[in-house]
Amino acid sequence: MNYGDAQHAVRSTLAVVLAGGRGARLKALTDNEAKPSMPFGGKFRVVDFPLSNCINSGIRKVAVVTQYRAHSLIRHIQRGWNFLRGELGEFVELWPAQQQTEAGSWYRGTADAVYQNLQVIRQHGPRHVLILAGDHVYRQDYSRLIRAHVESGAEVTVSCVEVPRSEASAFGCVNAKHSGEIEAFVEKPADPPSVPGRPQRSYASMGIYVFDIDVLLETLERDASDDSSSHDFGHDIVPSLVGSRRIYAHPFGESCVMSQGATEPYWRDVGTLDAFWGANMELTSVTPMLDLYDSRWPIWTYHEQRPCAKFVFDDKDRRGMAVDSLISAGCVVSGGTVRGSIMFTDTRINSYSEVNHSLVLPGCDVGRHARLNRAIVASNCRIPEGLVVGEDAEADSARFHRTPAGVTLVTASMLAKLR
Repeated sequence: MNYGDAQHAVRSTLAVVLAGGRGARLKALTDNEAKPSMPFGGKFRVVDFPLSNCINSGIRKVAVVTQYRAHSLIRHIQRGWNFLRGELGEFVELWPAQQQTEAGSWYRGTADAVYQNLQVIRQHGPRHVLILAGDHVYRQDYSRLIRAHVESGAEVTVSCVEVPRSEASAFGCVNAKHSGEIEAFVEKPADPPSVPGRPQRSYASMGIYVFDIDVLLETLERDASDDSSSHDFGHDIVPSLVGSRRIYAHPFGESCVMSQGATEPYWRDVGTLDAFWGANMELTSVTPMLDLYDSRWPIWTYHEQRPCAKFVFDDKDRRGMAVDSLISAGCVVSGGTVRGSIMFTDTRINSYSEVNHSLVLPGCDVGRHARLNRAIVASNCRIPEGLVVGEDAEADSARFHRTPAGVTLVTASMLAKLR
């Protein structure tokens, strides 16, 4: 495929970002907003990653499918992602759940979310449809993925990340030939298939699919009439096509945009509290695998204009300071200490308080003499003066939500019960 053909394939691709899920494994953190809308890395939202990948890859036709508690997500997309030129056929559109079928149902699964929008998809007339999850953190050049799809002669391509075979049972796994053709697609197998030539590694589906438009339309129409289906791409759509359509696996390493010095492709599913905390904490290292300062592949977002972060007081026992941390705009560290943590926009750390290896989400205020260790503080919390979190597992479990890995989630509703 020459450059012109590759560019045409990208321009004729419609990306559909599935951003309607709650993310129930994030517990109370998603009580008020969908998982793709969750803050990440100090100033971003999780959905910014697939959207930025689209823009950086040259894809200019993008739909964001929403459903669960979508207000903050819709507002974010409207304010930060409306810069494309509609008169040139470029857009980032919001497709909220509208009960568009005769059944009048909300989205019953990822495949049904796309099926209910088939009329709109047909209107855009794409040659390929790129299905994306809106809740993963990674950098990928989708133009390479689409080019590989076309060159292989595939009708469906599944983007796959390599994981240790011992951990692959937690994923939907792909059994592929050396040529990349998929022989089987199995959900959370007890005995995961290995990558050809790499017996200790397995291909895990990333929830990223490229479909030829005719195959997508035909398959979704058939699935919609199947009452036994869960209407999910990973559970139903892709497995049903194995053996009857040309389905290929695409190794993520071939299209991942890797940070300088990174040793392996970076992809994180931040669907649990421990994973969400861990992926954010990785950013505080000296050379993180995900380099958000890399201008070659920027992550775009909407961010309100706020003043610079501020650090005040330099007394011996009251020094405003942060070490190995990310401090966002609008933050004030007023005589407190922050270590190995991320302070999201408009947070305040008051005198004599200590924040260690924690995430303090936007709009929070940490009272004097408070101590936070391995905590996630949800947005708009007011941490009472002298509160200690992360030092007594029994007390944390009784008052808040403590994960198996010892990370404590603190929300405003939990704090209200302490009064």
